[in-house]
Amino acid sequence: MAFQLTDANYKENVLDKKGVAVVDFWAEWCGPCRMIGPVIEELATEYDGKALVAKVDVDENAELSQQYGVRSIPTILILKDGQVVDKHVGVTTKQALVEKIEKQLATA
Repeated sequence: MAFQLTDANYKENVLDKKGVAVVDFWAEWCGPCRMIGPVIEELATEYDGKALVAKVDVDENAELSQQYGVRSIPTILILKDGQVVDKHVGVTTKQALVEKIEKQLATA
């Protein structure tokens, strides 16, 4: 299951850690977010131990949403060593996300 990030635990789990993190900014009421949700869950299982795959509920974590300028959801950020290296807004395919993750893991 995808890790649940909050304003309180984000720094410790993403910014202070080395490696690749995939962060899905979403909301319960968002149709496209619900469409991509199962893909995020699959990636969380497949990349367990290789990359952090996590979700941020924008309704409950406004600080993080503001920090990254998230205005549309879903917004998926890919971070490496705490720095944003890729960003996708809207629904995308699992394959597109896999390619972005693999690219960052290859240069780790």
